[in-house]
Amino acid sequence: MSHIKGGLVILKAMINRLPPSERKIAEYILQNPEEAILLTALMLGEKSKTSSAAVIRLCKSLGFSGLQELKIRIAGDLQEGAINEYRDIEPNEEFNNIIHKVTSNTIQTLKETADMMNIEALERAVRALSTASSIIFFGVGASNIAAKDAEQKFSRINKNAFSFSDVHMAATSVANKGEGDVVVGISFSGNTEEVAKLMELAKSKQTTTISITKYGNSAVANFSDIQLYTSTAKEATIRSGATSSRIAQLHIIDILFMSLASVEYEKTVKHLDATREAISFIKDWN
Repeated sequence: MSHIKGGLVILKAMINRLPPSERKIAEYILQNPEEAILLTALMLGEKSKTSSAAVIRLCKSLGFSGLQELKIRIAGDLQEGAINEYRDIEPNEEFNNIIHKVTSNTIQTLKETADMMNIEALERAVRALSTASSIIFFGVGASNIAAKDAEQKFSRINKNAFSFSDVHMAATSVANKGEGDVVVGISFSGNTEEVAKLMELAKSKQTTTISITKYGNSAVANFSDIQLYTSTAKEATIRSGATSSRIAQLHIIDILFMSLASVEYEKTVKHLDATREAISFIKDWN
């Protein structure tokens, strides 16, 4: 098992998208996690007034290999303690409270994203980025912030990386890509039409595709060879853009960058030194 946490987080993320019988099981598990990890599929079906077949279908809907993986992940969650709830701000709230709530929500978002991480998918993504002739990062709106951040980071270590805010420019670039290139589509919902269409175009060119979306099936993920998932944290009612989703996307980009930097450590250090020297040269010009 490459990762042993995130079961309760994923259940909460997926519960409203499950069929009625599977939702009943998910609700039972969320209300009784300690008991649920001790039950067989048959017993869990009886407790939730469904069936063992529904339990197996639930595990498949969640993307797990079976009930054992779900129970192992929940057990990992329970060892770490309770999952905190996201907290929204109130009208005319004290600034100290807002500082605490925003910080707490950010920490929770980062933790949930880490707990959801599939290590095998991360390894595949890093291998693809390491050998890529070029890398295109694409997102719309707030997701474009993560794409621009990725372009800046990967360019610093001599990767042929680009990001586009204009979908026509992105499509023009993707149209000339193929095997050996990588396109990374970033969309919190996973259903941003422009990102999904760009990923579909990339797939038609035999380009390797990587998606960064919230957990679950989506158009963007379905057009991807490698799926990476972020926390599905609820956004605050009053928010500055897509606050939690932006933090989660930037976290995934940082994980990809640091993992690649570790794999290519000597080359990374060399390129970072060169870029630092270039910036110093520019600053000292006058």
